[in-house]
Amino acid sequence: MTRLPRRFHLQRDEDETGTSGTGLVVEGIEFADGTVAIRWLTATTSTAIYASIADLIAIHGHGGRTRVAWIDPA
Repeated sequence: MTRLPRRFHLQRDEDETGTSGTGLVVEGIEFADGTVAIRWLTATTSTAIYASIADLIAIHGHGGRTRVAWIDPA
């Protein structure tokens, strides 16, 4: 059976830039091939695609201040 995509949020505990705020700041989905798509839940929204969850965290993880909160099981 093929693995289904799974949903997640990015939970930001501290907003070091003052741009996106704290709490749930992103809706996301990880596809079966590992590609990740996100949608920002900020006043100015945008959508982005990343090669992996690791790439997303490398860019938006802010040194552990933002973490992935999985909605669907692995």
